[in-house]
Amino acid sequence: MGVDSGLRWTCAARTDVGLVRSRNEDAYLAQPERGLWAVADGMGGHAFGDVASRAVVDALASLPPGGTVADAIEEARQRLHGVNEDLRAQARARQVPVIGSTVAALLVRGMEAACLWAGDSRIYLYRQARLQQLTRDHSQLEALKARGADMAASMASPNMITRAVGAAEAIDVDAVTLTVRDGDMFLLCSDGLSNPVEEPALMTALAPGDCARAADELVALALASGGRDNITVIVVRVDDMSSDKTIVNPAIINPSL
Repeated sequence: MGVDSGLRWTCAARTDVGLVRSRNEDAYLAQPERGLWAVADGMGGHAFGDVASRAVVDALASLPPGGTVADAIEEARQRLHGVNEDLRAQARARQVPVIGSTVAALLVRGMEAACLWAGDSRIYLYRQARLQQLTRDHSQLEALKARGADMAASMASPNMITRAVGAAEAIDVDAVTLTVRDGDMFLLCSDGLSNPVEEPALMTALAPGDCARAADELVALALASGGRDNITVIVVRVDDMSSDKTIVNPAIINPSL
């Protein structure tokens, strides 16, 4: 099963180095014709972060088309395991502690979608004027929250990520699946957007339903908030072309209007 021919997928992707860093260590993949999108964020402060993020998206770009969403998840995990091994070997060869990257990927087969992630790059779903974070950060802050730590104490702790491709001998990639609906919008982003920009602002940018406009506005918001990190966003929208979206003129029902 591939991308449902009755669904129209549109998207817009943007990446920006930000206002502080000299190099963009983010990478992204946007292939709506294959139902495949991904954001990867090379680990800040580590050598060769751009090498790691590019390796992640290149591996996902090689995923075979067709099959079920479960097949796609398994194939993606296998490829990310391979990248993990390669990055670990590169780190040893270059004598650096870590060459690593986060990953957040959206895979679509028919009406089913899967979100896969490791690290703190995120995927959100905007549906019927509500925003839901589909991923959960693999970070020390999120772990403290899960244990019920006081919010002030949690925010005072360094927010180091606890999982990334290349960071450990084995990589555990989380996944969730869902059935897509007409008008759904997905936002994939690196923490250069999600850290400085609050969810209400994300919702405001997504609400008009225009992928390109939303992507531009989101990058602008992150830059206006200081642009201290690389910023990458992908906005994805699905429209069910088989659904009846006819709007009846109320004057036909009530001629007095």
